[in-house]
Amino acid sequence: MTSSRDDSDEFGAHVSTAGGLATAPARAREIESTSLQLFTKQPTRWAEPVVDPALALAFGEERDTHQIRVAGSHDSYLINLATPKSELWERSYQSFRKELARCTALGLQFLVTHPGNATDGDDASGIARNAEGVTRALEEVEGCTRVLLELTAGGGTTVGGSFEKLAAILEQVPDELQKRLGVCFDTCHAYSAGYDLVGDYDGVWASFDDALGLERLGLFHLNDSKNPFASRKDRHEHLGEGSLGVEPFRRIVLDPRFLGIPKILETPKESDPVGNDLKNLGLLRSFRRQG
Repeated sequence: MTSSRDDSDEFGAHVSTAGGLATAPARAREIESTSLQLFTKQPTRWAEPVVDPALALAFGEERDTHQIRVAGSHDSYLINLATPKSELWERSYQSFRKELARCTALGLQFLVTHPGNATDGDDASGIARNAEGVTRALEEVEGCTRVLLELTAGGGTTVGGSFEKLAAILEQVPDELQKRLGVCFDTCHAYSAGYDLVGDYDGVWASFDDALGLERLGLFHLNDSKNPFASRKDRHEHLGEGSLGVEPFRRIVLDPRFLGIPKILETPKESDPVGNDLKNLGLLRSFRRQG
């Protein structure tokens, strides 16, 4: 059977690290990808493992063996750098800094982070606190890993639910650190936040460019949505099986502005992670073949 894998494509998925971080590259190979996203730790626990030289070497060797060109991490779900609670902010900051250190030790190109929630309703202060945390971490952890602020679905007190709020965070980080910053655009989150990729695709990207600049775009999370437009809810669905349908994904894949920007699935794994990832990746690759 001929593999559908194209070593030149930029499609990948979030893969499991069950059995250790060094198992992730082989799992990307199973889904015929040269790009991957992973967790460097359990995302629902505060425990902070350290990447020692032996683990970093093993991961690098596996990455070389399986020809992984792009690898990155998603940080812990517990981190909230926008919180007004000083104890939680400090705990979140330490977790974020240690996450960035693990990414640097592993040689990962990107770290995706959710901007967090200003639970007191003061967006401006939450944005400033987030920018402070990101700035401190980048100053304290040198390296090439790029921090990518992820657009959220806009629910509750999140400070990451609009292009303008992401821009406000980025603008408060010193100029000398800007090259290590960018944005992750999640299609489910964007549609749920009120960016109409179905009815106004061109308008969404014009708004992104006006607020942030397309050069800020470092990564796509390609996910359909279980919920309707502007729902402010974050529930991912298989591509083409949710409220976005097929067309926005076809347009993103074929948009010349986005060629080469990594495109990572976070679609449901269910009982068949490899099969479901291959199905969703197959759809993306079919758009590219059809032109």
